[in-house]
Amino acid sequence: MARRSLAVLATAGLFAAGSAQAQVKELRIGYQPSPIQDASIAMFETWGAKKGIKIVKVPNSYGVYVEKMTASLTSNSDQYDVIWHNDDWGQLWAHLLEPTDGIPGLEFAEKWGMDKIVFGNAQGQNTVVPMGQTFSVFFYRSDLVKPEEVPRTLAEVIAKSKELQAANKVKFGYVGGMSMNNSWFSWFWSMWGNNCDVLMPYYERDNAKLKAAGWKSSLDQPCMKETVEYWWDAINTHKISPRGMPAYDRNEANAVFMAGDAAFTVADTLWWGTFNDTAKSKVAGKVAAARFPLGPNRQKSFAWDDIWGWAIPKSISAERKALAKEMLAAMMADEEGQLKMFKATGAPPPNTAFWPKIAAQDPFMKLLKEAVLDSPDKVRGAYYFPQWPAVHKAFNDAVTKAVTGKREDIGKVLAENAPLVSKAAQ
Repeated sequence: MARRSLAVLATAGLFAAGSAQAQVKELRIGYQPSPIQDASIAMFETWGAKKGIKIVKVPNSYGVYVEKMTASLTSNSDQYDVIWHNDDWGQLWAHLLEPTDGIPGLEFAEKWGMDKIVFGNAQGQNTVVPMGQTFSVFFYRSDLVKPEEVPRTLAEVIAKSKELQAANKVKFGYVGGMSMNNSWFSWFWSMWGNNCDVLMPYYERDNAKLKAAGWKSSLDQPCMKETVEYWWDAINTHKISPRGMPAYDRNEANAVFMAGDAAFTVADTLWWGTFNDTAKSKVAGKVAAARFPLGPNRQKSFAWDDIWGWAIPKSISAERKALAKEMLAAMMADEEGQLKMFKATGAPPPNTAFWPKIAAQDPFMKLLKEAVLDSPDKVRGAYYFPQWPAVHKAFNDAVTKAVTGKREDIGKVLAENAPLVSKAAQ
């Protein structure tokens, strides 16, 4: 009886998908051009070519993406059939998106520490299908630094950078994004590596526990003051980082590293392919990766791990929803396409069943599995409540103000801004 019911459901599903395909001839993808998104959309196009469905790509710039997509979603527009969904705004759109729990292949998505994939709506339904893992590693110039010389602490980053600068090997020691929406590439990794976090308790992502603690900011804590002082010294005293780095986004920092002007950077693994592309990077073939250096308050290595994903707007027709789900299911099952994604980007693909096979043939994936994917010591790189973008902005505004002011004022500036971060969360 059970088998017959499953067969009936499968037949019904195929009929619905077939009907959708008969009526819908194209799917529109709203996205931000980047290596991982381009590689994921390539799988859509492979599927579309087989099904006779045109994939229409609608690029949007990162700076206006959230604003434009929020306007589209809240107006019940049918402008997009599938959109890029990110942890930065994971809870902001949940009520405007189609539940995705029933999409085949989603059971193979990574879910550590969460019952869902962190994009749940108020009914507890998932609203995303992952396109791949997104996290960063500590990249270094392998032609300048031997594996045994890679800095293990923040203090060693300073020392090694100054040594390389003194030898005229590089213009800068470390470069990384620092501006709003680029906090991960300098502020966050160094903060987490010093046993600190945006909110207290540290490393907690359970909203009930964060609320019970009063959404308390850590800006007024010693670990945060140490973090800001570290970067103030790196920029102003030791001069291992560019003077304008507090305003850098990821692209500006990556450009400095790829030009050969810096020895170290932190960037998402998906830039591995670009860093080693001889047409784009002067350091191609001279890049390696390692775990993050640690601050004085932490001895165990750590990592963070999130996903980028795809979502389906609630406002589109049932036929287009069905076809979009079929396309996303095909992506989750596309082993060849996911292997190409990893080779092109260095981003672990969305289906965890493929990870061991990739790691067996690729040293970089083996490093990622050992250092991040299989590590018990990691944190989600964002928080999952609707106010997170506002909290992130309040945090970044505060640390930027502190690091660009006088060193003796850092503690005062952070303490004054701590209540603003807590208020933003509420």
